[in-house]
Amino acid sequence: MSVTDTHRTIDAVWRIESARLIAGLARMLRDVGLAEELAQDALVVALEQWPQTGVPDNPGAWLMTTAKHRAIDRLRRSKLLERKHLELMHELEAEQEQQVSVVEAALDDHIGDDLLRLMFTACHPVLPIDARVALTLRLLGGLTTGEIARAFLVPEPTIAQRIVRAKRSLTKAQVPFEVPRGEELAARLSSVLGVIYLIFNEGYSATAGDDWMRPALCEEALRLGRVLAGLVPQEAEVLGLVALMEIQASRTRARTGPGGEPVLLLEQNRAHWDRLLIGRGLAALERAEKLGGTLGPYALQAAIAACHARALTAEATDWPRIAALYATLAQLAPSPVIELNRAVALSMAFGPAAGLELVDTLLDEPALANYHLLPTVRGDLLARLDRLDEARTEFERAATLTQNLRERELLLERARTCAAAAADKS
Repeated sequence: MSVTDTHRTIDAVWRIESARLIAGLARMLRDVGLAEELAQDALVVALEQWPQTGVPDNPGAWLMTTAKHRAIDRLRRSKLLERKHLELMHELEAEQEQQVSVVEAALDDHIGDDLLRLMFTACHPVLPIDARVALTLRLLGGLTTGEIARAFLVPEPTIAQRIVRAKRSLTKAQVPFEVPRGEELAARLSSVLGVIYLIFNEGYSATAGDDWMRPALCEEALRLGRVLAGLVPQEAEVLGLVALMEIQASRTRARTGPGGEPVLLLEQNRAHWDRLLIGRGLAALERAEKLGGTLGPYALQAAIAACHARALTAEATDWPRIAALYATLAQLAPSPVIELNRAVALSMAFGPAAGLELVDTLLDEPALANYHLLPTVRGDLLARLDRLDEARTEFERAATLTQNLRERELLLERARTCAAAAADKS
């Protein structure tokens, strides 16, 4: 195997093993920052040695053993945590006496709990949301600082600072490396789900930049969601979020044209929707519903997405049911954004005037003051009502509010279409 091939293999191994490696080290050291640093040290050693010695049969166990050696050296040099030093020494000596297969089995005994602990730690509410996102992608996604910065169009030093500050904050707050229990679990799980969903949404509809979508972020969020669902299979909202992301991700190929331009939902070629992802999403939603109880916000959104997925054509969409689901969602989790989505559903089910009536009640909402989708939706409804000059004004205003180049171009094109249609009428 060439050096280049070895480096590619190491990169693949790191993507697969880094989260469990960091999680295992964090369980022993109770310090996420130190765990990541030691995992990176092990990666450096692999980059130095494997091109000469070859990739070991069990690269994950090799990296863990190497990282533990580094941990022992670090503790010995710092003369801290003598008890932990001895525990690690004894653990390492015991592992070295066993066969690799036994080591791997020992690691697997903890892996589920360790990954879950790492998720709850990286998404801890003590951190601001942008720090939770960056730390989650770094620790659980194995993304480099540069990859995270490019994904969110943020300077690399900014992301690096967020990650450093996040790890310091966790240490300063003495956040325990554990899965919360009782009443705290629901609140903390909500934070984890919120981070995963934010990552997915940024990939699905990029806030800024030249690209309408960033599929790699969608894929990473889906991976994290699937891992979480495997770790807590009895949590309906986890299954609901996974169902929502699976179904939304099924539209990826249909959401952009040949030049990368956006293709809106009702105009998409549904033959390009991924039926495998839809099937997985519907199955996850069914499992969430079978758990019983009231569906939460993510499961309700998944049920809405399922209505679209089940419709083979745009005309076959069950808009009255979607409007009813949005009404339920608005009662459960009141939000002006949900009301805006409900207005769209009402317009499709009962005509644009019904939708516009609701939209106009949202015009003074402070949360929507600079939200480009409010004038976008209002422009669409006005155009359907043949109020073309007003629609053009709304599309132009929406174009000034969005930071996404592709979306701005689409909105300006819709404004020009309204202007041309108005001119033809006069």
